[in-house]
Amino acid sequence: MSLFKARDWWSTILGEKEEFDQGCMCVADVDNSGSGQDKIIVGSYMGYLRIFNPHPVKPGDGVQPEDLLLEVQLREPILQVEVGKFVSGTEGLHLAVLHCRKLCVYAVSGTLGNVEHGNQYQIKLMYEHNLQRTACNMTYGPFGGVKGRDLICIQSMDGMLMLFEQESYAFGRFLPGFLLPGPLTYSSRTDSFITVSSCRQVESYKYQVLAFATDADERQETEQQKLSSGKKLVVDWVLNIGEQALDICVVSFNQAVSSVFVLGERNFFCLKDNGQIRFMKKLDYSPSCFIPYCSVKEGTINTLIGNHSKMLNVYQDVTLKWATQLPHIPVSVKVANLQGLKGVIVTLSDNGHLQCSYLGTDPSLFQAPQVDSREINYEEFNAEMKKLQKIIKEATKTQGILLPFLEVKAEAVPSVTVKVLRVTAQKPNLAVCVQAPLAVTCDQFVFDDLEPDSSETVVLSVFLKGNCSPSELEGNCVVSYNTPTGIPKVAQCNFRLPLRLICFPAQPSKAANHKLTIDTNKPPISFLTIFPGRFLNMSVDDQANVLGFEFLTGSKTTLLASKTSQRYRIQSDQLEDLWLITEELTLRLREHFKKQNCKDFACTFSGSIPLQEYFELIDRHFELRLNAEKFQELLSERAVQFRAIERRLLTRFKDKTPAPLQHLDTLLEGTFREVIALADAAEENQANMFQAFTKLKSATHLVIMLISLWQKLSTDQVAILEATFLPLAEDTQELGWEETVDAAISYLLRTCLSKSSKEQALTLSSQLCMPKDTSRLKKNITLFCDRLAKGGRLSLSTESTTQQAAVMPGKT
Repeated sequence: MSLFKARDWWSTILGEKEEFDQGCMCVADVDNSGSGQDKIIVGSYMGYLRIFNPHPVKPGDGVQPEDLLLEVQLREPILQVEVGKFVSGTEGLHLAVLHCRKLCVYAVSGTLGNVEHGNQYQIKLMYEHNLQRTACNMTYGPFGGVKGRDLICIQSMDGMLMLFEQESYAFGRFLPGFLLPGPLTYSSRTDSFITVSSCRQVESYKYQVLAFATDADERQETEQQKLSSGKKLVVDWVLNIGEQALDICVVSFNQAVSSVFVLGERNFFCLKDNGQIRFMKKLDYSPSCFIPYCSVKEGTINTLIGNHSKMLNVYQDVTLKWATQLPHIPVSVKVANLQGLKGVIVTLSDNGHLQCSYLGTDPSLFQAPQVDSREINYEEFNAEMKKLQKIIKEATKTQGILLPFLEVKAEAVPSVTVKVLRVTAQKPNLAVCVQAPLAVTCDQFVFDDLEPDSSETVVLSVFLKGNCSPSELEGNCVVSYNTPTGIPKVAQCNFRLPLRLICFPAQPSKAANHKLTIDTNKPPISFLTIFPGRFLNMSVDDQANVLGFEFLTGSKTTLLASKTSQRYRIQSDQLEDLWLITEELTLRLREHFKKQNCKDFACTFSGSIPLQEYFELIDRHFELRLNAEKFQELLSERAVQFRAIERRLLTRFKDKTPAPLQHLDTLLEGTFREVIALADAAEENQANMFQAFTKLKSATHLVIMLISLWQKLSTDQVAILEATFLPLAEDTQELGWEETVDAAISYLLRTCLSKSSKEQALTLSSQLCMPKDTSRLKKNITLFCDRLAKGGRLSLSTESTTQQAAVMPGKT
């Protein structure tokens, strides 16, 4: 966005490995020379205090020895430097230096030199205040309307304003509702202090309110700054800006009204004296510092705002007038008058890059030589362009490719291989994710830089963690890396874990509570063909059409293939256990016929949708959610009771006259045991709720598959169905599965599955809250299946879908 770079007038690097921040620089005629020329005062966290008077021979010259007027090392880190009338009896300017536990005021003076080295400068300590609290920042001004002198106000890290009337300490006041210190400034027009609290509010406090509030003035002098001193204040006005502030500045120029400028993290505010917003500007970058200054246009104020992109923007009110590039990220910016040049921009970075610059351009004396004119051969240019485009296309076709491959073995340990094709990956990071209750021994891997055509292999183990079967056997690998140019990229791949991870072959069972029949359009395939290898080591050869599975949790599932019809039956005592076996069967059947180049293979379902059994799982999960709420309420009540008994006991123990406890200790112990018992019960309920949600997800996957096979849904329609019934990866009390699915189904019933325009006009609730029961959800799921049976089609488009007749299978 910058048209020109900031023109370097003078610059230098301060020290080595020193750190600087917002308050470490100020500009003023600190030596009272009377010439109107500003000096640059810089203090560092290493304790170095430097004063510069730049006067380059020509713009862009580096620092000269005589530019550094003074350099002295103080014993403590310098948090902030300010220049004002801080010494009584004189209106001369003095330098105030704020340390963590000390405030020092110095007089800067110079003597004429008799040799070529120039004048000599020194500082003299006028007075100092030892602080009982750790300081954060300070501000100064004619507090209370005093004439000819400036008072100092220091904000401590624990929220106390300490005011000093030059050589003497005045009083201290606590800020109400304080958590963390914010920027602080003083407005002489309203005689008030303005800061931004941790509540993200701009707050103003009158000096008179601070002065008349009672404090520890009646105490001894040595106790005036102790922790017991101070009193909470009443705020004058408050403005909520909704973000933390980086800096505050109060300006009042002749042609502009007095304004309070606040630089936030994403916005720039200009306020009136009473806290009302004059204007605000939303910033599309992350600012680092700012300074308002006088504008040439009447009624407006110019503002310099530096950001973390090394840019310095010039605004006239809210209008961007100029943008310039800096060589560093500024943490402090000032406007100074140096060597008769008015409006020099002084910037300081956090690592000590101090620069004085100006805006504009320098005239260029270079003249391009005249080029010999010649005729243009367009055919030659076109041929060269096609050749270059072909080279670019080939280079970008595989550029930036980093592919993770995962090799899954049922008998051995799974391994992940990351292969790199024609790209250099810097510090690639591999993350392996699986669905709970599955877990991996290590899910994060960091490699060294990978060169093109290289690979890295890591070995990991996946195991079942918990006493319930997972709802999915799929996982993914994600590799994040940076290209040599610094561009971050991500590559990922999905994988499927073997069925042997969660179950093993077992003796088939004849009886079962739940049975499903999957129809196909091809003759049945022997299980010896689609389940090869050692998976059938416990099966009998003459029973190739029957296969039993026993999960690690103990439940069993049986798979049968019909000898006469094109059907497969899956049966189990638990509805959720049917899902993984049914999915594995359909996947292996499709893979088998795909290898035989059979493209018309299809699976269908014409049985009954097990909605009643599905609703039982929903009720079980919802019941555990209700129990979790009850446990939370009981824990809250017992905790309140426990704290009340503790307060009573502390009152008894602090009483100077002993009094009987009246069995409060027994009551405290009993309440403590109840809290521990309730916490254990809530933890056990949470584990049961996780298992119930896993079972519910397995049953939901099964219902989605049966509906898709029954209605022959397309891939996009199956995706809508999955987004409707499986919107959450995790189930919480604040946002649960029941209310989320109910809202999604209600939306589909009101849009693509609606019967009339009257249903489309119904408005849905904008808030998701936990329902009282599951009757509405079960009713909507039943109505959802009925609408699909009567020809409804899933679509997210606004156009009405064509209704097609279908046969609804009977529900159990």
